[in-house]
Amino acid sequence: MSLSLSRKAASVKPSSTLAITAKAKALKAEGIDIVGFGAGEPDYNTPDNINEAAIRAIKEGFTKYTPASGTVELKKAVSDKFREFNGLNYEPNQIVISNGGKHSLTNIFEVLLNPGDEVIIPAPYWLTYPEIVKLADGVPVFLYGSKDNGYKVTAKQIREAVTDKTKALILNTPSNPTGMVYSEEELRAIAEIAVAKDFYVVADEMYEYLIYDGKKHVSIASLGEEIYKRTITCSGVSKSYAMTGWRIGYTGSGTEIAKMMGSVQSHQTSNPNSIAQKAALEALTGDQSALEEMRVEFDKRRKYMYERISAMPLLDLLEPEGAFYVFVDFTNVLEKSYKGQKIGTAAKAAEILIEDYQVAVVPCADFGFDNFVRLSYAISLEAIEKGLDRIEKFVSSL
Repeated sequence: MSLSLSRKAASVKPSSTLAITAKAKALKAEGIDIVGFGAGEPDYNTPDNINEAAIRAIKEGFTKYTPASGTVELKKAVSDKFREFNGLNYEPNQIVISNGGKHSLTNIFEVLLNPGDEVIIPAPYWLTYPEIVKLADGVPVFLYGSKDNGYKVTAKQIREAVTDKTKALILNTPSNPTGMVYSEEELRAIAEIAVAKDFYVVADEMYEYLIYDGKKHVSIASLGEEIYKRTITCSGVSKSYAMTGWRIGYTGSGTEIAKMMGSVQSHQTSNPNSIAQKAALEALTGDQSALEEMRVEFDKRRKYMYERISAMPLLDLLEPEGAFYVFVDFTNVLEKSYKGQKIGTAAKAAEILIEDYQVAVVPCADFGFDNFVRLSYAISLEAIEKGLDRIEKFVSSL
């Protein structure tokens, strides 16, 4: 008998974003003044009303198992949210509550895919997408967006990528890492192809509330009955309500898919944390003022970062429209030399920045774009200013 480990598990890449964040935290713990642009989570604390709902749940003994796919009351709240905000009619039995957005996506692909099925992934992409697809025995197929189109893929690109093995398309809007938003016109064109070619759309809408400059979030599943049938809509409370650690994600889908996802989840983790479900219920049904306050503050930081970076030598970027990231082209930086050696890669640039300038950024090779870095503006304006001063000092020295 061999004691070798799973080849599938061994092929999974560790998360570079979590690695950068962990390194920044470790250096801070050593007393080093690090500015961390890596974390994909708000710097705000969870609003008090949400915390208080969780404390009440503990005191009232709401610490037992719940139904594996989530409580009825939380599903009803998610159903109401889908209807009021997204224009989607998902009944509670079409909703699955999971242990965060990653778990929701894992459930989706475990249910959708058979070995060899292809999943179209627009690049740049969230680095977790291809790993989850591969774990479900699927085959990632990458399409690359251009700067001229806001790093979004076109309907024409998708049409040309479809094969007889295509099972699904992942559509992330607003995008992590670019912050760009698909318009209703773009979504309608994509929906037409999904219906005509008969594949699923996995709509990751985790940043749906974080949109700026009067832009509107449109859920592709709301654009017609046929695309609704083929879409699994995924969201959660992590980003919008500063609840990343609570680990509550949710999906809306057809009843058969939801039933199968609930069954899979029942054997993976059983129910999401009971206390976190009460907190998520309060997030969705309670006072919403904190949500808008955070969005407005993120918008201020977005504008400041865009203006500062746009004025720096060697760097290039588009103004993000949503989420809380800027996607910065370091191509000109990589052609330069530092301490007598060509920089060459975004990973090397990131290494220089954290080691010599005490700034943590995320190189985007794992997001599908080798020459780019991602910076999060989910940190204080004071920290952003300090960090950008250091980045400017670096690029100006080259």
